[in-house]
Amino acid sequence: MASTDATRTGGRGFPLEHATTAEPAPPAPRVPATQRGSSTQRGSSTQRGSSTQRGQAKENRRQALLSAAASLFAVNGFNRVSLEDLGAAAGVSGPAVYRHFPGKQAVLADLLVTVSQELLDGGREVVARNPDPASALRCLVEFQVDFALGKPDVIRVQDRDFSNLSEEDQAAVRTLQLSYVEAWVDVLAKLHPDTEITELRMRAHATFGLINSTPHSVRNHGRKMAAQSARPLLESMALAALLVDTPRSSP
Repeated sequence: MASTDATRTGGRGFPLEHATTAEPAPPAPRVPATQRGSSTQRGSSTQRGSSTQRGQAKENRRQALLSAAASLFAVNGFNRVSLEDLGAAAGVSGPAVYRHFPGKQAVLADLLVTVSQELLDGGREVVARNPDPASALRCLVEFQVDFALGKPDVIRVQDRDFSNLSEEDQAAVRTLQLSYVEAWVDVLAKLHPDTEITELRMRAHATFGLINSTPHSVRNHGRKMAAQSARPLLESMALAALLVDTPRSSP
């Protein structure tokens, strides 16, 4: 799984409405420049600004709830966290959570499906920016390490609470993450053209296991290893696993 700066996606445009043919309207009376931008126009602009601010505030609150959910689910487990706990951690009442999510399971689904989509989008963007396969692989590793070090709580939540998703949401997460794996496999196939796809997938999965172990491996007897020390070690180990030659079987 991962979320970094590379996960930004572009906006979508809207179709133009069809123009209609009608009788030409009489010319509008000329409005003096001092009267342009009437109170109606200013009111409309104010309403749009107010609506935008409300929308942004709502999105900020939703993100705060997801962040609180990741932390609480990681520490306590999905089944031991209530909507009141989530609301309190995000600074709202328990019932107010329903303004953003229909229930606790929907919070878990949004958390894991959204992160899986971000992983896929980010991985594809990394590959698109790096046509050289060696460079693409190195950047994919850096991307995954950034995610693992930046969102260890999400990794814990998926490991422990994936089964609490509905079947539909489980399928959505699996589909997104399998597509993410294939983005890695496509790059590996260019670096290991004579290697079977099944082995390349195994390399990718083993590498994810290595990198995603950081919520546990960076801690030793309660002491946390600094990210600046963990990052180069993880990246070197991951690249070694991905690029090592396949050992030939003995005759």
